[in-house]
Amino acid sequence: MPRAKRGFKRRRRHKKVLDRAEGFVLGRKNKFKRTAEAVDRAFMYAYRDRRAKKRDFRGLWISRLSAATSGNNISYSRFISALKKAEVSLDRKVLSDIAIVDPRGFAAIVDQVRSLAPAV
Repeated sequence: MPRAKRGFKRRRRHKKVLDRAEGFVLGRKNKFKRTAEAVDRAFMYAYRDRRAKKRDFRGLWISRLSAATSGNNISYSRFISALKKAEVSLDRKVLSDIAIVDPRGFAAIVDQVRSLAPAV
């Protein structure tokens, strides 16, 4: 029985993995075993970090809102509480964008909900 050396199927499988390793350095771009390990790990990090990115951005928006609200003499938590009581349906992303692009508009929003903020 003739021996089979895989031929083009192996080459096709290797090429697919090596193409995904574009931009990797040293042996991680051209040695198949190290490349396959690096590509698998890269996919795991990509999957994990697509979810972490959402948390990171929410934290950024909260930090921006906290800075903007403290400039308007109200705490972040009281501001969010007052927004919920006033039934304002703007999310943190939009509010932080307003705070950066249009500070006067954000101050107007703060003044609108300030009366609903819980007293100390």
